[in-house]
Amino acid sequence: KGDETLRLDYPKLNEESIVFDLGGFKGDFAQAIYEKYSCTVHVFEPHPEFYESCAQRFVSNDKVIVYNYGLSDKDGKFILSDSVDGSSFMNPNHLDKNGLECELKEILEVIRKLKISNIDLMKFNIEGGEYPVLLHMNSENKISIVDNYQIQFHNFIDNADELRNKIVEELSKTHTRTWCYTFVWENWKRK
Repeated sequence: KGDETLRLDYPKLNEESIVFDLGGFKGDFAQAIYEKYSCTVHVFEPHPEFYESCAQRFVSNDKVIVYNYGLSDKDGKFILSDSVDGSSFMNPNHLDKNGLECELKEILEVIRKLKISNIDLMKFNIEGGEYPVLLHMNSENKISIVDNYQIQFHNFIDNADELRNKIVEELSKTHTRTWCYTFVWENWKRK
């Protein structure tokens, strides 16, 4: 029951905290983390159907803000495979699936525009997109603006083990891994 325990166990979160939910899907994580800590949650969901679901779910909650784009290492429009909770820009197994044109925005510019200097928790479930985002944040020396990273690394990406190891090596300079279920979920807390 890690989804109900470890994934929501952030005792330092409070009503002043900022959470980024990358890959909001239907908003279950955003709802649970908000209910537990009354924090502000920024939900990034590029899939139009899931965005609309989240937008409707949180329409009367001004502390959960939903954006109809994903975060990445660069701006652009990309084809997102339409595969329910596995929808992905990057999954090579989805090349033959129908897709939707969706928008991505460069993560650091979004953070600047939102005037956020520190993120208490950043949750990643973006179907392979975690690699370019985290590598980009690291290359720009911005990995330490996040207190906690909750990451679902995906292993369908070419060189997934190598990329994950590189990110883990970089994260370990500024963060400590507090729990890990490899290629399922793991958490990194700033030292």
